[in-house]
Amino acid sequence: MTTSHNPLSSQPRLHQKGKVIQEFGTVKQFPLGLSYDARMYSCQRLNKVLADTQILYSLYKKHHWNMRGATFYQLHVLLDKHAGEQLELVDTIAERVQTLGGVAVGDPRHVAEITSIPRPPDGVEEVPGMLARLLEAHETILVEAHDAAARSAELGDDGTNDVLVSQVIRTGELQAWFLAEHLVDTPLVRV
Repeated sequence: MTTSHNPLSSQPRLHQKGKVIQEFGTVKQFPLGLSYDARMYSCQRLNKVLADTQILYSLYKKHHWNMRGATFYQLHVLLDKHAGEQLELVDTIAERVQTLGGVAVGDPRHVAEITSIPRPPDGVEEVPGMLARLLEAHETILVEAHDAAARSAELGDDGTNDVLVSQVIRTGELQAWFLAEHLVDTPLVRV
């Protein structure tokens, strides 16, 4: 079979390699009323939160799939709900980076290089260990998000501050509360 080199041919040109048109860690100029330094700073901090949030999403899915025990159903459903909310945050954070003229971290191998959330065991942990791991990941993100939000506000980047406060922090705090309540040691009541 021969392929035509006719530009009107419907044969896709497969196996193409594209050249990089914007390097990671750079920002292009957009008319946003923000300085280059503010946009660069926000993109760096947002990419850190983005990487950690992608890892948290993956942890939620891992624990959702591997849930065990008497609270299986409740936690299976809760963890899937939280994973979905984290996935929405991933998209929101990535779009904020792009809005600022940056390049959002997206490749899982690159995410693994940037995240500060520890890698979980490959196997299945006990349920309290899974929940504690999720809580620790939330705290890592919340500490980073609080600091980044305050600094981005100082630089006049209200949009980044808003994303971090109204979405990342509020979602993370609510999810952490739900998880932490599952680790309360309540006595059994005998009737």
